[in-house]
Amino acid sequence: MPSVRTPTLEIAYEAHGPADGAPVVLLHGFPYDPRCFDQVAPPLAADGCRVLVPYIRGYGATRFLSADTPRSGEQAAFGNDLREFMDALGIRRATLAGYDWGGRAACVVAALWPERARALVSCTGYNIQDIAGSATPAPAAQEHRLWYQYYFNTARGVAGLTENRRDICRLLWTLWSPDWAFDEATFEASARSFDNPDFVAIVIQSYRHRYGYAPGDPALLDIEARLQAQPAIVVPTINLHGASDGVGPVPRVDRAAAKFTGRYERRLLPKVGHNVPQEAPAETVAAIRDAMKGTQP
Repeated sequence: MPSVRTPTLEIAYEAHGPADGAPVVLLHGFPYDPRCFDQVAPPLAADGCRVLVPYIRGYGATRFLSADTPRSGEQAAFGNDLREFMDALGIRRATLAGYDWGGRAACVVAALWPERARALVSCTGYNIQDIAGSATPAPAAQEHRLWYQYYFNTARGVAGLTENRRDICRLLWTLWSPDWAFDEATFEASARSFDNPDFVAIVIQSYRHRYGYAPGDPALLDIEARLQAQPAIVVPTINLHGASDGVGPVPRVDRAAAKFTGRYERRLLPKVGHNVPQEAPAETVAAIRDAMKGTQP
């Protein structure tokens, strides 16, 4: 498996298609890994695209270069990692597609460095966190869906994720994608990535930082400050939203649409949950192709 060194990480990634093809970067979320794109990458590569699927920090063979670097899971970290990944590979501009944490990384780059994003496919839409507003309670049904986030804000949650990470992650897959009948082999193919030595620390920091209960990486303060302005995204975007998403249900009114000031479309996917690329690979490929139409590589 190839890897590339950035100022912070040795990022492992999978590559498909010609080296001189139009770049497409596919970004997985928590708790998943690049296996979710196994049926997405090959058709895009067959189109002539250079398709890159990195293991985000805390997953698979991706490693920190220094023991002193904070194991941060904040949004600024994921966005900066993506930008530095592209820099290290000499990619000036790419189509970005992702969901969950990966969708957040893609949104951060598209918002703060729009010249780096040719087009964007972001599952559930605008994934930049409003940390300043995170203390505002959600309706009870949504608070119930976020039980794992509150769990991870406790010492018991740290111990639970350390000792029972597969059990917890398998349960989240089931709750978040109630119509997806995945088998144990499918789960285990991704779960190996959770054995990364930084997985637990990054997950815990991520779910604490987003509520203001943990400090961020001092090196990323400027990026995080820019994100708190909730910047608009100008690049062409398609929002894929699973109609059965068990953690982020489809809102009746797409209020996030106001954050996309360029070409924007929301597509609802019946019987699809949170793991959109793995549950609906054909629709994901179609969205990426459509998002790129009319744009320059």
